[in-house]
Amino acid sequence: MIYLINLNAMKKLLLTIGIITTVISYGFSQTIYGLKAGVNLAKVSPGVEVLKDYQKKHVSFYVTGFADIPVANQFSIQPGISLQGKGSTYEGEMNGTSGSIKGDVMSIEVPVNAVYYIPAGMGKVFLGAGPYVGFNVSGKSVSKVGDEASVEEKLDFSGDDKDMERVDAGLNFLGGYKFNNGFLINAGYGLGLTDQISDSETKGSHRVLSFGVGFQF
Repeated sequence: MIYLINLNAMKKLLLTIGIITTVISYGFSQTIYGLKAGVNLAKVSPGVEVLKDYQKKHVSFYVTGFADIPVANQFSIQPGISLQGKGSTYEGEMNGTSGSIKGDVMSIEVPVNAVYYIPAGMGKVFLGAGPYVGFNVSGKSVSKVGDEASVEEKLDFSGDDKDMERVDAGLNFLGGYKFNNGFLINAGYGLGLTDQISDSETKGSHRVLSFGVGFQF
């Protein structure tokens, strides 16, 4: 009796492993690759409290390479690697003096998105979401007050006097249209969930709205 129970359990386990292996093998055999790039409109939220009314959209760029792995009908997993320009811009006049502070941050992100495709017209509408982890690799701040010369400083991501945290993490949301020839029109939103500012009195996470085009090969 015990032998039969173990045999049945082994058959079920082998069947399950076989199904999973088949699905994974099918997905990878159907994998296609893509590249997309575009403009980022970024900010840090909530950011510097006394300057929150002066914060503008910080314009930068992104470039992303990804794989599209089908796992079910009209449903794919998209892992990738992305170069993301982020940061914040403050501009305005205070006490009769104009000024600006711009912080540029370049980050390497690793997103993993779940994407659903909806056939429509000459292609497919796609919607997706998923987590990402990012690593801030370089950055600088440029400040200017009135007619004075601008002051540029490098941002530090390590050490006791660091300006920002090295590691970032959050959620991606994306949508767009994929034509049958592989051309993509896409938009996205990155919602940072980790505090990036090392100053204990200031909190701020990345918020990035993006628009771009791409191609799936």
